[in-house]
Amino acid sequence: MPLEHQLLVERSKKGDRAAFEHLVQLYENKVYTIAYRLMGNHADAADLAQDSFIKIYQALPNFRGDASFSTWIYHITVNVCRDELRKRQRRPTVSLDEPANDNGSTYEVRSTAPGPEEELDRNETQAMVQRCLNSLSDDYRTVLVMREIKEMSYEEIAEALGCSLGTVKSRLSRARQALKEKISKQMELLPPSNRLAK
Repeated sequence: MPLEHQLLVERSKKGDRAAFEHLVQLYENKVYTIAYRLMGNHADAADLAQDSFIKIYQALPNFRGDASFSTWIYHITVNVCRDELRKRQRRPTVSLDEPANDNGSTYEVRSTAPGPEEELDRNETQAMVQRCLNSLSDDYRTVLVMREIKEMSYEEIAEALGCSLGTVKSRLSRARQALKEKISKQMELLPPSNRLAK
C-alpha cells in the first residue's frame, strides 16, 4: 500500500473524516465494481457499496494491517453483498403480475427501461456473460470477480476469503469451467454477429 494510503488509514482510524472521505474516493470504483459483479445491477451495487463503506468506517479501528487495506476492504464488501443475497433468499417476493386485491386489479409499474430499438443496440454479449456470472454460486462468482475483474492475486483472495491457497485455485478452476459451460449453452441464443470467438 502506498505511503499516502497508509497515512490516510492512520488518520481515519483517529477519527479524521476528511482522510476517510479521501479513502472512499480512492476505493469507491473498486468497491462498486465488486458489488455490481456480485449483485448484477447498478442500483443494488450503489446501495451495497455505500453500506460497505459504512461497515468499513465502523470497523476501521479494528484494522490491524495484517492484510493489505484493499484486501480488507474487498473482504468487507464481499461479506456485505453475501449478507444481502442471503436476506433476499429468506424474503418472500411480491409478484406484480398477480392480482393485488379481490377485484382482480394488478400493480402497475411504469417502465423506465429503454425502448425496443435502444434495447437491441445494447451489447447482448456482455449482458449474456453477466447473466451467466450471476447464475453461478456465490463462492464461484466471488472468486471469479476477485481474480478476473479485480485482478487480485491468489494469496490476496485466500486472505480475503479466509481459505487456503489450494482452495482458491481449485474453486477458481471449477468456477471458470462452470462459467464456460453456461456461456457455451447461451451462445446458441445469440445472433451470429454477437457470438464470442471460441
